[in-house]
Amino acid sequence: MTPAWRDGALTLGRRLRQGRLGAGWMVVAALCFALMSMFVKLGAATFGSTELLFWRTAIGALTLGAAMAWRRQSPLTPHWRGHIKRSFVGYASMVALFYALTRLPLSTAVTLNYTSSLFFALLCVVKLKDRLTPRTGLALLLGFVGIVVLLRPTFSSAQWLAGLIGLTSGISAGYAVFQVRELGQMGEPSWKVVFWFFAISSLFGGIWLILGPGFSAVTADNVLPLLGVGVCGMLGQLAMTRAYKDGRKYLVASFGYLTVLFSVLLGVVLWGDPLSAWSLAAMALIVGSGLMAALR
Repeated sequence: MTPAWRDGALTLGRRLRQGRLGAGWMVVAALCFALMSMFVKLGAATFGSTELLFWRTAIGALTLGAAMAWRRQSPLTPHWRGHIKRSFVGYASMVALFYALTRLPLSTAVTLNYTSSLFFALLCVVKLKDRLTPRTGLALLLGFVGIVVLLRPTFSSAQWLAGLIGLTSGISAGYAVFQVRELGQMGEPSWKVVFWFFAISSLFGGIWLILGPGFSAVTADNVLPLLGVGVCGMLGQLAMTRAYKDGRKYLVASFGYLTVLFSVLLGVVLWGDPLSAWSLAAMALIVGSGLMAALR
C-alpha cells in the first residue's frame, strides 16, 4: 500500500503541473492575441472591421479543416448544441467589441472587454457553485485594476449606449469562455472546439458581408495582415482552449490579462508608444496578480 504522504505528494505534484501547463498555454494565447491585434491595426487601413473579423475566423476554419482532412479526423460531434451556442455567443462578443472599438476610445473599449475574466469567475460561482477563495478573487480584481491603470479609459455621457455594448462584449466573452471549458470537460478536443467556432462564425460573417458592405479586393500587397490576423487568431484560440481545458480556470483567467501587457509592449517597440512610470506599475500589477493566482 502506498503511504498517505506519498499519495498526497503525488496529488500535489499533479496539481502543480496542471497549473503550470494551463498558465503556460494562456501565456502563449495572450502573445498570439496581442500579435493578432497588431495585424488588425496594420490591416485597418485597407479592410473594414467586419472583413477583418471574417478573415480572422475563415482562415482558421480553412486551415483546421485542411489539417483534419489530411489526418482523416472527423469534425462530427455529439455536442453540436454546445458548439452552436458557444459560436453564437463568441461571435456576438466579437461583434460587440468591434462596434465598441469604433464608437469609444480604444482604452475604454478594451477595458470593458476585459471584464470577461470577472464575469467568467461569477458564472463559475453561480452555475458550478464554486467557492472562490479570497486570494483568487483578489488576484482577478488586481489584474483588472492593472488593466484600468494601464489603459486609463475615458467615458462621456453621450457614449452610454456604446459603453453598454462594450460591457456586453465582456459579459458574452466571459460566457463564451465558460462554454469553452464546459466543452473541454465533455471530452471535446481543442481543435474541434476551435474549428466549429471558426466555421460557424465564418458563416455568420460571410452572410453579413454578402448582404452588407461586401468584400474588398485581396492582393499581394495587402494579404499579409489578413494572414497574420487569421494565423495568430487561430493559434491563440487553440492555446486558450487548451489552457481552459487542462488548467486551473481562475489561474488561466488571471493570465489572460497578459494580452493587454503584450499589446502595449508591441506598441512601444513597433510604433514608439510612450511608456510611463504608471504603465510600468500597472504591468507589474498585472504580472503580480497572475503570480498571486498561481501561488494558492
